[in-house]
Amino acid sequence: MDKEDILKAFSSFSKFMDASTISGYHRDTSRSSLLQSGTATRSNTAWKKCEYIIAYLDDADENKPLQEYIEGWKKITKNYAGQTLFLEQSKGVWGMYNSEGDLIGDTSKVREFILKMQKPNPVKASINFKFDNFYELCLDAGLIFSPQIIQRFIASLCTKPFVICSGLSGSGKTKLAQAFAQWITRDESEYLIVPVGADWTNREPLLGYPNALNKQEYITPENGVLDLMIRAKQNIENSEEPTKPYFLILDEMNLSHVERYFADFLSTMESGDTIPLHKILPEPINNLITIPQKLKLPKNLFIIGTVNIDETTYMFSPKVLDRANTIEFRLTEKDLADFIESDVPLRMELLTAQGANMSDDFMAMALQETDKNLKPSEEDLKLFFSELKKSGAEFGYRTASEIGRLMYMLKELGEAGDNLLDIAIMQKLLPKLHGSRNKLTKVLPILGSFCLTDSSKIKEDYLDKFLSNSLTEIELKADSNIKYKISFEKICRMYKNAVENGFASYAEA
Repeated sequence: MDKEDILKAFSSFSKFMDASTISGYHRDTSRSSLLQSGTATRSNTAWKKCEYIIAYLDDADENKPLQEYIEGWKKITKNYAGQTLFLEQSKGVWGMYNSEGDLIGDTSKVREFILKMQKPNPVKASINFKFDNFYELCLDAGLIFSPQIIQRFIASLCTKPFVICSGLSGSGKTKLAQAFAQWITRDESEYLIVPVGADWTNREPLLGYPNALNKQEYITPENGVLDLMIRAKQNIENSEEPTKPYFLILDEMNLSHVERYFADFLSTMESGDTIPLHKILPEPINNLITIPQKLKLPKNLFIIGTVNIDETTYMFSPKVLDRANTIEFRLTEKDLADFIESDVPLRMELLTAQGANMSDDFMAMALQETDKNLKPSEEDLKLFFSELKKSGAEFGYRTASEIGRLMYMLKELGEAGDNLLDIAIMQKLLPKLHGSRNKLTKVLPILGSFCLTDSSKIKEDYLDKFLSNSLTEIELKADSNIKYKISFEKICRMYKNAVENGFASYAEA
């Protein structure tokens, strides 16, 4: 196998890239170049900065010991991870090396690599988005979620690309986010799961920082968050490519104060302004990606945060909750029974890219402009506003607008009737409600009465019975007098927590 075989494979694969990506993807050079003095100097030398470098044996080769070429390679890649060398060890014999100079493959491995590149990647025709396809595949993969929680999750993403998943630890919050991202994206370059650290006190773990010792260098976070944002930005700005969704999943988002490390994101979500990164010129290149001086939050980047509540975590401020759709995850007796009875093993790999041909339609939903259309729910929203205002938890224009958009998206996904406003109340209004027993035992019964058709005996027939465990959640869901069942059941639980614990909030342990 000679260098032409390898270059042909790369050229074939490069047809699917834009020009800026191709220039930093692969280059070929004689292997003698690895021995030249000044190999550690990367500036103005394009081939040294590429992701894949093909170093071939030519007639002018000095035929030095193989280790000398590898040592030269290590000098080039020092402090620059992620590069791969294809080194022609002798005529037609190749070795594959990582950026640390370790041999990671022989000629057969190189051949396998280029064959994989040449193999056409079948692209399915774009089809309409159907969330029930995802639900059915989740069952095949051993994941048990109710159709409604999936519907709410997807509608929330389309309403606004910032969703918080709260609830019981181990109830599937992260798994649902991971499953959907894995299902609708083409590969792992389009989504990222990042565990939030308890020591995150500023934006550096997400956005990096300029190197104070080297004014021309920008340090990007090792977790890849900034790289993902830049890839999403490049995709949405490329008019020749369909807009694809990118997902950033922040696991255990409240292990640190969200307002500290996430402040830039919260600000630009509403203002549409750019996030300043640095003032370096020319713009630095890190991991083969050009780091811009400032970056706007791409509209095709969906941020999902998972939340657990215990003594090691922090509560969200109204500023955060106001900008997100908050979905509560809970297990019912039926969910647990289904899990116990199921003998389907967990196989997340079954989800990989299976919904990628629906991503165009999903993005069309997420990016479309919608009218708020709150007229059908005007009276009930006014009632909730007036009562929430008394406890300092009223909502503004943004929340009202997002309620209208959420109801529209739910309707697009097949939801109807009172469930539309019920879900909106649960996800956009109740999350901001928290406080002492004295405060909540006054406001919760009134809010609960708005959820009933006949509210004359709300305390006797519902709250007191729920408090004494003589009324179950199953009975609540079956009661025809309850108009907004999800919200009312949550109000009952918050009332019970307030009475028993002296304090209650939307988020529960």
